[in-house]
Amino acid sequence: MIEWITLVNGWVNGIVWGPPFMLLLAGTGVYLTVRLGFFQFRHLGHAWKHSFGRMFRSSARDEAGAISPFQAVTSAMAATIGVGNIAGVATAIALGGPGAIFWMWVIALVGMATKMAEATLGLKYRHVDANGHVSGGVFYYIEKGLGPQWKWLAVLYAFLAGLAAFGIGNMVQSNTLAQSVASGFGIPTWATGLVLVLLVGAVTLGGISRIAVTAEKIVPVMAVAYLVGALGILAVHITEIPAALGLIVQHAFQPISAVGGFAGASVALAIRMGVARGIFSNEAGLGSASIVHAQARNQPFRQGFWGVWEVFIDTLVVCTMTALVILVTGVLGQVDENGQLLTGAVLTSTAFTQGLPGLGGYVVLIAIIFFAYTTMLTWNFYGEKSWEYLFGQKVVVPYRLVFLVFVFLGSVGALELVWDIADTFNGLMAAPNLIALILLAGVMAREKLAYFEQLKKGDKREDE
Repeated sequence: MIEWITLVNGWVNGIVWGPPFMLLLAGTGVYLTVRLGFFQFRHLGHAWKHSFGRMFRSSARDEAGAISPFQAVTSAMAATIGVGNIAGVATAIALGGPGAIFWMWVIALVGMATKMAEATLGLKYRHVDANGHVSGGVFYYIEKGLGPQWKWLAVLYAFLAGLAAFGIGNMVQSNTLAQSVASGFGIPTWATGLVLVLLVGAVTLGGISRIAVTAEKIVPVMAVAYLVGALGILAVHITEIPAALGLIVQHAFQPISAVGGFAGASVALAIRMGVARGIFSNEAGLGSASIVHAQARNQPFRQGFWGVWEVFIDTLVVCTMTALVILVTGVLGQVDENGQLLTGAVLTSTAFTQGLPGLGGYVVLIAIIFFAYTTMLTWNFYGEKSWEYLFGQKVVVPYRLVFLVFVFLGSVGALELVWDIADTFNGLMAAPNLIALILLAGVMAREKLAYFEQLKKGDKREDE
């Protein structure tokens, strides 16, 4: 049965992550970048000032929204800053070579515009019922923004997103966490799975407010702690950083030969791994973050600023730190005691252990535990909101319970197959969203124009 699933998934994955999808993904980001006047480059400082620069100001005067803008972005980043930043980056380098990181950067630079559009449209077209219950996301900006004739695309996205949540936001996270805990502390994966079920259930059964409060506390602290560990290693190896960056750029356009246990990689494989793992990490193009950004007490275009920084921090900062640590410590191409190439979280952990003897491995292990845990919390919300759109609020509690079952299954499952299936569902759910973003690019352009016109008129409310 496992062999059959692997075969079918491999065939579908080859189509989903083939050249047409890569072109659609990158092309959407480029198109939005142009339509928005290269906003993420020209107005990066403005986006900071009106996002992180305002995060301690009250947003109570806004009429609707379950959480603050900062809680929305930390909840979204709880989903994006996960094992993709640790295991995903390592896998990209181990299979695609250092050049994969260059293509991860490229997709992130244009993905900043994509994520900005998702956050803006998610809030702009959200639905608030008579009881003040807020719902939003790709399915609503397809239905409301494109019209009822496109509802089939909204339904397709919601169905696929509900399924994808069991992969990218559930089994991949629990599997990596359980395997890492087993390796680091010798705890059986089934035991870790049971504990995870209890911890995830304790938060997710309380809904978005409890998820947001948890993410707001854990995500910033854990991200800073991980970066401090990485920067400590890079400080020691500072003279080797230019050479590492040179490898990344060189092998983005030139195949890399076999080294040690590393079998070598073509440019095409570097591009594929960089794009696939980049999207897995920052989720720009999946549309998932629009579901939680829709919950924010904010104005649509301004909420989009958080989307810009979400991708920037996730990929251009955290993922880059992971990649550089792996390259400067020289662990790429090393094999384990069984002669197998080090990859995934094990490769990153080995790099940190070598860079910070006695401490580095624990930095990675603790980061995996917290990153994976918070990712599962937010993706549970993404999945339940997707299927709530299809089946109504009656599906929410059953979905949460089934999600917990998959948390346990992921903990004891096979790592490689789980990652491959998650990649496939990522591509499938992204396609409807990317089509919608292209068709709604004009709406985004008008939102930008209206925002800056309001600033020019000196509307004090916009600058308060």
